[in-house]
Amino acid sequence: MIKNIKPYASMREHAILEVLRAHGGACRTGELAALLQVSEETVRRNVKRLVKEGLVVKVHGGVLLANITEEPAFSHRLEENREAKTRMADCVADMIGDGASLFLDNSSTTIFVAEALRKRKNLFVVTNSIGAAARLSAHNHNRVFFAGGEIRESDGGSYSPEAMDFVRGFQTDYAILAATAVNAENGFMLTDLSEAAFVRAFLQNAHTGIFVADQSKIGRTGPIVIDDPSRVGALVTDAPVPAALKTAAQRWQMDIFVAADAGCNKDTDDE
Repeated sequence: MIKNIKPYASMREHAILEVLRAHGGACRTGELAALLQVSEETVRRNVKRLVKEGLVVKVHGGVLLANITEEPAFSHRLEENREAKTRMADCVADMIGDGASLFLDNSSTTIFVAEALRKRKNLFVVTNSIGAAARLSAHNHNRVFFAGGEIRESDGGSYSPEAMDFVRGFQTDYAILAATAVNAENGFMLTDLSEAAFVRAFLQNAHTGIFVADQSKIGRTGPIVIDDPSRVGALVTDAPVPAALKTAAQRWQMDIFVAADAGCNKDTDDE
């Protein structure tokens, strides 16, 4: 007689992990339920066990793999969370006025920001992203400065020592940046040393740092911590963040903006 159904639960937990891996490390709870053909309550119950085992992290409305140490291919990242990235990019563009100067790092998220910034004019842009440069150059009287050197085949970014020397020669109003992970303990994290070095240089030489990260990045952890988060003026995301991160943001004197369908609003303790 079968007395224990735990093996079936373990099989489902294994299936959840496989779905998360196939979706770049993150998935909404409803999507998991639909893909596995079970109820959302069943997914939440299995996810709770996976959280206890340290295999996943539960965030607002979704689940992500814990302790991810590498990111999916750049082309895949461009397709992930497109609607959220579009909303966040519009939010950032609303913060930037005509004639502003800014750094744009090389990431799938900042490609969306560059596209949204096409509604601005007379921008002064410094970037190591060939994609961002292409979207903003020869448009609306912008001046775009590309940090040269070899362009990385995997993502169209330039990370040479010459490129680093180039960006250090500028001081801008804003640095618009992306992170692999954001949490209350460490702030902003990445997985690539070259990318981290450029993010630090951009932050060092900008008046205001703006990180853009959708909810799949919130609560995650990464191997490379990006200095003191109190250097960051704002985080733009797509859903309210956990209370611990709100508390940390207050300590860092960092504003949090949520880009939702209804618009972009500051995330406060007022519910």
